[in-house]
Amino acid sequence: MRSVSSSRRTRTLLAATAAVLATTTALGASPALAAEAPAGRYVALGDSYASGAGVPDQVDSACTRSNRNYPALVNAALAPTAHKDVTCGGATTVHMTSAQNSSAPPQFDALSADTGLVTLTIGGNDIGFANIILRCVSLGVFSPAGSPCKNSYTWTGTDQLATTINATAPKVAAAIDGIRKRAPQARILVTGYPAILPDDGSNCPSVVSIAKGDAPWLRDTHKRLNTMIATQAAAHGAQYVDTYTKSVGHDICKPAGTRWMEPLLTSAAAPFHPNAAGEQAMAGAVLTAAR
Repeated sequence: MRSVSSSRRTRTLLAATAAVLATTTALGASPALAAEAPAGRYVALGDSYASGAGVPDQVDSACTRSNRNYPALVNAALAPTAHKDVTCGGATTVHMTSAQNSSAPPQFDALSADTGLVTLTIGGNDIGFANIILRCVSLGVFSPAGSPCKNSYTWTGTDQLATTINATAPKVAAAIDGIRKRAPQARILVTGYPAILPDDGSNCPSVVSIAKGDAPWLRDTHKRLNTMIATQAAAHGAQYVDTYTKSVGHDICKPAGTRWMEPLLTSAAAPFHPNAAGEQAMAGAVLTAAR
């Protein structure tokens, strides 16, 4: 997803291989997993949840890419013959086949016939993640006990975000099909998004101004997005990686050291994005799926 720390307005509102290997071991990655590495190259595609936006150390500022993102950890554990990480903050499905900026060509350019494994994290920016967060955090300031954000998206009688998620489904499907066309032998792992807010539907107004009535609706919207991604993965010959279930209890409302997702005011990652522990958890889910 797009880095929410990329603008002043949003901010207001709202080392070595050994070290990487040690991290993946802590996640439960068995040393034997290296023997199960896929033949060929590993290519990582996706948005800021895959790039590790704001997680130290950032090695590509244009794409908010961290050397501790989940693709780096997966690569260290699997040790494929080659690795290419083209994940980029702000990426949508459009950027699979179109350049995102001067230093980020189409992500599909990284694919080739000898690619053996592809991970993909995409769809959040297609539904307007940054704008959703900005609107809900802003409106929650004025009606903390209500559901102002939900009301703003459903005032016509139709849930606009549900409609947008449905409209994004064929885009995700096309992305998966595009990978298969360019890397016909690759195993494709498509991740969902880990929990941002408490799974019980509660909120934490002292941490972030998301209204009480908006929190369960946002949780349900998040789950709807993940369900759509899982459905498209299954229908198009890819494997869905559930990053949500194990993230329950590690949302932005939890204290530092427990949370895997960062709140609005943070230096550990981009706001509303996975921190280093969150990226580790996503890597663990991918590694489990890759076995």
